[in-house]
Amino acid sequence: MKILLNNREEEFPYESLTVSEMIDFKKFSFRMRIVKINGVLIPKGKYDSTIIHNNDEVQMLYLMSGG
Repeated sequence: MKILLNNREEEFPYESLTVSEMIDFKKFSFRMRIVKINGVLIPKGKYDSTIIHNNDEVQMLYLMSGG
C-alpha cells in the first residue's frame, strides 16, 4: 500500500491499516498530535477504527507549546 504521509510517499506491507497501526509501525511516539486523512480531521478516539487505504493523503501534525 502506498500513501502520501506528510507530503512524502510511504509504502506499507499492508492493503490497509488503522491510524493506530500506522502510528505504531512508524514508531511515532509524540502524544500531542492531529491526524488528517484526505483533509478530514480524525478524532483521537477513532484512531483504532479509522482505516487508511491505498493512495490516501495522511497529515500528522505535532502540537508544541513553548514560551
